[in-house]
Amino acid sequence: MADMSQIKEHANVIGADGVHVGTVDHVQGNRIKLTKMDSSDKHHHYITSDLIAEIEDGTVRLSANADVAVTMEQAR
Repeated sequence: MADMSQIKEHANVIGADGVHVGTVDHVQGNRIKLTKMDSSDKHHHYITSDLIAEIEDGTVRLSANADVAVTMEQAR
């Protein structure tokens, strides 16, 4: 499991394929809250820590490709 304390506000979240998924608004428990700006419905979405493969140089890389990761996002 990823060390959630390494995740900083405004960090990029990318899929395993390198495609941008979102931008970190902040961390809430074991989930990353993404900014509304990256959402087509203008709501916050969340990524669970289970999807995080690594955190490197301020970037959160997921274990799933971006198109799959967005289907696993949790609204509100």
